[in-house]
Amino acid sequence: MTSLILKMRDIRLIRYGLASVGALAVDMGSFLALLSFGMMAASASATSYSFGIVAHWLLSSRTVFDDTVAARGLERTKQKALFVLSALLGLGITTLIVGAADLAGFDPRLAKLVAIVISFAATWVLRSKVVFRAKAA
Repeated sequence: MTSLILKMRDIRLIRYGLASVGALAVDMGSFLALLSFGMMAASASATSYSFGIVAHWLLSSRTVFDDTVAARGLERTKQKALFVLSALLGLGITTLIVGAADLAGFDPRLAKLVAIVISFAATWVLRSKVVFRAKAA
């Protein structure tokens, strides 16, 4: 039984990784486009991350945590709010890293890659342990 639970966790993490790649494509595509239009790096990072948040909710709630997503009503609203809070943490991490690196003279695209790894880890923990936590039997 324990091995089955561990296997399901691994599959969920893989699905989360794939959903993150999809959201990242939205995020990075937007980020690079906004940079090319002359937007400041920190603002472009925050804006593009916000687009990625929307994509991630859609992918996560429908393909990763579909068995623990609340159906409707207050519980669904609460879950969405927690998801947004976890995303805001990721947004803060991303904006801080990219903004600080840009101010320090580093390439903001490389800083964005570092921010992606740190933000991914932080939001995975929050979303798997808090936002989409399975209800106790």
